[in-house]
Amino acid sequence: MLVVRPRHSGCSPGRAIRSALLSLALAGAACQVASAAVPAQLDSSVTRTFNIPPGPLGATLSGFAVDIGIALSFQPAMTEGLMSPGLSGTYSTQEAISRLLAGSGLEMVRRSDGTYTLAPRPTDAGGLTLDDTTVTGTDKRTGGLPPVYPGGQMARGGRLGLLGNTDVMDAPFSVSNYTSQLIKDQQAVTVGDLLERDSSVRSTGQTGGIVDSFFIRGFPVGEGNLGELAFDGVYGIAPNYRVFTDYAERIEVIKGPAALLYGMSPNSGVGGVINVVPKRSLDEDLTRFTASYAMDAQFGGHIDLSRRFGEERRFGVRINGSTQQGNTAIDDQSRDVDIGAVSLDYQGERLRTTLDLISQKEQFDAASRPFLIASGVKIPSAANGRTNVSQAWGWAQTRDKAALLSAEYDLNDALTVFAHAGGGQSDVARMSDQTPTVLNAAGDTSSIPGYYTFDVDRYTVDAGARLRFDTGPIGHSTTLQVSRYRDELKRGIISGPAVLSNIYHPVDRPKPEIDTPDALKVSETELSGVALADTLSVLDERLQVTLGVRKQNIESDNFNRAGAVTTSYDQSETTPLFGVVVKPWDHVSFYYNHIEGLSKGDIAPATASNSGEIFKPYISRQQEVGVKVDYGTFTSTLALFQIEKPSGEQASGVFSVQGEQRNRGVELNVFGEIAQGTRLLGGVTLLDAELTRTSVAANRGNNPVGVPDVQANLWAEWDTPGVEGLTLTSGAIYTASQYVNQANTQELEAWTRFDVGARYATRIAQRPTTFRATVQNVFDREYWSGVASYGAFSQGSPRTLQLSATVDF
Repeated sequence: MLVVRPRHSGCSPGRAIRSALLSLALAGAACQVASAAVPAQLDSSVTRTFNIPPGPLGATLSGFAVDIGIALSFQPAMTEGLMSPGLSGTYSTQEAISRLLAGSGLEMVRRSDGTYTLAPRPTDAGGLTLDDTTVTGTDKRTGGLPPVYPGGQMARGGRLGLLGNTDVMDAPFSVSNYTSQLIKDQQAVTVGDLLERDSSVRSTGQTGGIVDSFFIRGFPVGEGNLGELAFDGVYGIAPNYRVFTDYAERIEVIKGPAALLYGMSPNSGVGGVINVVPKRSLDEDLTRFTASYAMDAQFGGHIDLSRRFGEERRFGVRINGSTQQGNTAIDDQSRDVDIGAVSLDYQGERLRTTLDLISQKEQFDAASRPFLIASGVKIPSAANGRTNVSQAWGWAQTRDKAALLSAEYDLNDALTVFAHAGGGQSDVARMSDQTPTVLNAAGDTSSIPGYYTFDVDRYTVDAGARLRFDTGPIGHSTTLQVSRYRDELKRGIISGPAVLSNIYHPVDRPKPEIDTPDALKVSETELSGVALADTLSVLDERLQVTLGVRKQNIESDNFNRAGAVTTSYDQSETTPLFGVVVKPWDHVSFYYNHIEGLSKGDIAPATASNSGEIFKPYISRQQEVGVKVDYGTFTSTLALFQIEKPSGEQASGVFSVQGEQRNRGVELNVFGEIAQGTRLLGGVTLLDAELTRTSVAANRGNNPVGVPDVQANLWAEWDTPGVEGLTLTSGAIYTASQYVNQANTQELEAWTRFDVGARYATRIAQRPTTFRATVQNVFDREYWSGVASYGAFSQGSPRTLQLSATVDF
């Protein structure tokens, strides 16, 4: 038996390799080495740079084990005559061992005492060998972190709200789980930057603007003053208007309505859910610094620290802090960002707790704004993305603070109870011209400047239990949850005289004298509910059926300037879930779901003859069927879906529920490593969206605002064989034409954007170091990038150079 101890026990890499070679030569001689240290573990969430040449497998594994600090023992005969392909580049330790063992027919297995050994890799009944994959079970616990695919860009599982962490192949939904490795390599500063990689998602926020918003499957998410991004599975914590990636370990996207999984979205979005998984302390200590630059003169620095301490290293802390300052690529615009995030955790045998704290401030001079178009005017061609219509005297500042306390406790091996409590506060102050209206084909604009203040307070609390049990041959995973979310919005606006300009030739105008407004309470809302779900499984989980129901209550009050309630809303509704997963083979999964979304019903306006009538919450319904194929190192998915969303409209003086939008679509996605050193991340989404019911007869059958027929993305990476550590990257985004109005008389042209880049991973003074460079919109294409549901359209990004250097100390 060959035994290799970690480096911290005193055994040097050279000694370990010499011992391994000696054991191989003697074909069974033992090198008995004792180690009293606590063994380290393979980790899928932290990466490092490796430069391991090809060589005998036994010697390679021994040196690798010593280098990363794990205790490894195996029979030398298992690796006799086998060669390792070596390893060059940046990988997690889990992914690194998978590559070193590629083609060997062996896998590394962790024993109960924390040490590792080698074992033959099993094959399925059909004889298919997935020799390059590391297959580990997805942790169903709230705080678990599913493993990643080779290449590190995508995770093999993610959180499905109420259902907890679920493997991609076991999820009866279309899901995407993006990792921090992808965030770093793509130099994505915000969640909006990252989700440009998803063909089902389109950003409708303005480049250089103060708000990020999205369309998912053709429905808006995050357009209002109430944030709709979830944080660690709950609403009300993530910053309200923009979420930065500095504190994100993963970004998960569940496509389609998800009222059962997450509860009703605060702003009634039904297209999908974006969940931010926060960075938490790692098994291995981390000290990482990243310096960054973006055109024209935006400089930044980011520090990422992780430590574990105490008895059995049960206590952990993760600290992320960053700053960005300077001029952006947009004319007359500067931007300052300061971010601080702390995550504390305790990982006991039964009790696990976390506390997440976030503070961020973003300040703009001359922040960009989206555009409206005058009635009957053809939309002119877009100006260059650098051109800024916003006045140079304009400014905007957004401050966010948030805290979330989470805990879960295993009462026994089958029953776990959990709870969350927290909240967030967002304060916005800006003095600028409001959304400009394009007046004619020459690009002349008119905008109303104003001083705006917004204060948004959010609170959330939930508690529940997860129970795992069997009834005969049927396995059950059951979750019960009660939840309450509350928000309060205050707003103040004082407007000035109109400002005239032009999208191609902006005109400087004098700054108006406008007083600071008081922020008065506008609305308060409370969403409370109880949910129950059960996943039944048989035949070794090859057949899984998920049943669930949520009872949701919506209470909302609107206020006038005197603080009196003008309208009050109190309604409840029940939304079910039915999902099925069938896995005829280990690597193939078919699924179906019927799930519903929930939106606040309207109150008939004062102009209607039935003024004050309260309508029940609007229920959006999705039917979806799909197939997923896991090839070991990469996965492809195909989904067909239909979503129907009703709405209220006024006709002939009466307000009633007589509008409906129906989106049908096909999604094809691929992600992972299609060949060693070559990774793809891309997809195509085909949408057939229609206004199936509307009070305006001429609009019936038209396309909804902002929904193109085709959305396509493709991002590729290639590790060059000639230069170790060098990776070339490229990407393309295509969006078909989309309408700005329901009459379908005003339309944005289709557009395509190309990005290119490279990164180089090496060691400087024995410190893992990675250099990255990206050029966005390399051909400097001029385009209108997207449309919000209310008809405001945004200018596309200009050609922008991004540089960064990351060092692990």
